Amino acid sequence: MILARVVGNCVSTVQHAAFDGRTVLVLVPVGPDTHSPVGPDFMAVDAAQAGPGDLVLAAREGNTARQVLGAGEEPLHAVVLGVVDAVDLPAVGR
Repeated sequence: MILARVVGNCVSTVQHAAFDGRTVLVLVPVGPDTHSPVGPDFMAVDAAQAGPGDLVLAAREGNTARQVLGAGEEPLHAVVLGVVDAVDLPAVGR
């Protein structure tokens, strides 16, 4: 599971049929502070009705994406699983 921030939508004029009718979002993995980028951007199919600016939980594993989206052998690699309301971090050093 990856904590990520949605930075935009992905739009294309030509795409694989597996993406027809599906929203593809551009995500930036973030650290526990929810703002610091911790990896390169990636694209994921939206299964949670997320939008730009949302903090989300994503999976970057094809089997998970296909199971969540109910896809057979379609070439789906990443999926947005849910929108995160809050991140509570334990106090460190007490």
